[in-house]
Amino acid sequence: MSDHVLLVYFTHSGNTRKLAELLHEKVGGELFEIQPEIPYPDSYNTVVEQAKKEIRDGYKPALKSEIGNLESYNTIFVGSPNWWSTIAPPVAAFLSKNDLSGKTIVPFCTHGGGGLARIERDITKLCPQSTVLESFEVYGSAGGNVHSKITDWLQRIGVALQ
Repeated sequence: MSDHVLLVYFTHSGNTRKLAELLHEKVGGELFEIQPEIPYPDSYNTVVEQAKKEIRDGYKPALKSEIGNLESYNTIFVGSPNWWSTIAPPVAAFLSKNDLSGKTIVPFCTHGGGGLARIERDITKLCPQSTVLESFEVYGSAGGNVHSKITDWLQRIGVALQ
């Protein structure tokens, strides 16, 4: 098995994309944005209500595209905003649709004050045959000293920097 790294993420406001790009600078690999076939509305309040209903109902939206060569990756970073204390439905759809058995999963999230909440636990439930490492979370758009925090976290969990 190769040592390729994949960074998959879903973003709505752009914050999770910024964090994924910062991680990409540190670990290399390939970036892949998880996108639902039907994009979420731009209106914050509309998205909040839609996300609440989708999460409550266990809804997993159809995704716009797939990664065809998942077997070539053994470390997969999985990024999501914290939506109602868990991963966004498109991330749940990606994890449910793909067999990540034997992979190392590295969760990361952005939030508006809710921290990690159930994100790590819920990813572990969706990836029972994977090794899920300690998660990383940042508030908002990951400003300030986020570079050193990322480096410290990656070293702590044993992920090689490029």
